Amino acid sequence: MRSLLFVPGDSERKLEKSPTSGADVVIIDLEDSVSVDAKNTGRRITREFLGRLRTGEISSPARFYVRINDLRSGWADADLDAVMQAAPAGIMLPKSESRIDLQDLHARLDVHEAENELPDGSTGILLVASETAASVFGLGSYGGASDRLQGLAWGGEDLSADVGASDNRTEQGRFTEPYRLVRNLCLFGAVAAQTAPVDTVYTNYRDLDGLAEECREAERDGFTAKMAIHPAQVAIINKIFTPSETAVAQAKRIVQAFRASGDKGVIGLDGEMLDRPHLKRAHRTLQRAGILVD
Repeated sequence: MRSLLFVPGDSERKLEKSPTSGADVVIIDLEDSVSVDAKNTGRRITREFLGRLRTGEISSPARFYVRINDLRSGWADADLDAVMQAAPAGIMLPKSESRIDLQDLHARLDVHEAENELPDGSTGILLVASETAASVFGLGSYGGASDRLQGLAWGGEDLSADVGASDNRTEQGRFTEPYRLVRNLCLFGAVAAQTAPVDTVYTNYRDLDGLAEECREAERDGFTAKMAIHPAQVAIINKIFTPSETAVAQAKRIVQAFRASGDKGVIGLDGEMLDRPHLKRAHRTLQRAGILVD
């Protein structure tokens, strides 16, 4: 999972295009991009589209998730009632504030899977876990809360509105310090929970150079995926979050060097001393590239 593309759940035109977007995950949105008056229409269109995917009428290599409305909105149950009939690959929950919300959604999905004769645990969960001030303090709470959890994402737009900030980026386009703090906490919280750390959207979809720079920074720091709001962003995200041939080759050399040493704690390679953290990073690089290592 490298790219996660949002598509409005009430737009038949955009949904029809989404299977060929190149995104690893398409997130059909019933939350922010669907107005209150269009919620029921969005649920119907989303259910029908997912049904066509399920029957094979539409094919796509992407996995399709649905972003429901948050658990405090009063609309989450209606969203789940509508879409779980069509067996989405997963549910994205916005405005999650702690492991309690994750466990709550997990329990609701247990019921919906049983009612719709779906395999137990077949519906994954992605969380957007930084959209309120309170949620920041729960970013370290998700470990062990649900085996459905497949990723922890952060978002700065709703958070800045909740805090009352006039903006969350500098004139140079970089996040200001409060939001960089939340970004970092999401990264650490996801890794601690043994799930994928997912970087937030880059809202200026015409600025592809800025997107690429933000992707490179996120990938460097440890994020393994990024959310997108426009199909034009997907190819850049996929490229940067796919380990390069050079990185894969070096990771293989490190793994092989440790094996050749008899699995010592410290080895030398190309004049550099390498220890167990270097080996762990090499294994992660190969895992992200889809290469299995014994």
